[in-house]
Amino acid sequence: MRLVSYADSHAAAWRAGIVRDGEVVDAQAALGDTAAASVRGLLALGADRLHELAQAARSTPAVGPRERLRLGPPVPDPDKILCIGLNYTAHAEETRLEPSAAPTVFAKFRNSLVGDGDAIVVPPAAREVDFEGELAVVIGRRCRRVEEQDALAHVGGVMPLNDVSARDLQMQTSQWTAGKAIDTFAPCGPDLVLLDEAGNVQDLGIRTYVNGEVVQNARTSQMIFRIPRIIAFLSSMMTLEVGDVIATGTPAGVGFTREPPIFLQSGDRVDVEIDGVGFLSNPVEREGRG
Repeated sequence: MRLVSYADSHAAAWRAGIVRDGEVVDAQAALGDTAAASVRGLLALGADRLHELAQAARSTPAVGPRERLRLGPPVPDPDKILCIGLNYTAHAEETRLEPSAAPTVFAKFRNSLVGDGDAIVVPPAAREVDFEGELAVVIGRRCRRVEEQDALAHVGGVMPLNDVSARDLQMQTSQWTAGKAIDTFAPCGPDLVLLDEAGNVQDLGIRTYVNGEVVQNARTSQMIFRIPRIIAFLSSMMTLEVGDVIATGTPAGVGFTREPPIFLQSGDRVDVEIDGVGFLSNPVEREGRG
């Protein structure tokens, strides 16, 4: 099953939808439940209600073809966006940083979220803007102190995410937030793919393209800290709420480690593709330019 947050105009609020044969069915209309108005609310209803949604969507009229609707970040209102750094050995090597004994964690916020097709807008303060294609997981069941063997049962779904980074701002101090939590610097989607369709999330091909050229190419099996370990680690310190987004780290090939470096410029396009999950595409523009 694939869920989206959609709007039929730029002024409209995001609504939860289910993708059916290339069309989007409004989740609230299908279930007749106001809690299904958002993807976060829909996930909170639980697996049985999601199954009911899949059945009800078969006979509910679609709001339109998905390509004619504006798709936002699948979960536009998460409580937390937690990101894992240095989670692929080759990426740690290219940055000349040693992976730590525990996952490296930093945060982004809702202001960074945009959907498929929306622009990555580079502010005047940033000059060295980089791409980081990642697999993101979204929590589907509230959890605290969960064990690794039970962690995937708390995952609602997965999606592509681009952890866009302003390296010049990120590296000014030991804290990365200034270069990470910038408006529009966390494109994600277009769909939230539930685990029944995503397959083995720990062995998916992931690729990033800049202007059609492959710049990152790896598999999620190459993670240092696997997804269950990440969820168990995070939940040992904080409660993970339904809708929380966890970006699981980027593989090798980022722009700032290349000779010469590749930094994103106005007019570029960045795509993140994950096998069986989706293709996320975003143009790049400088603030104040079209």
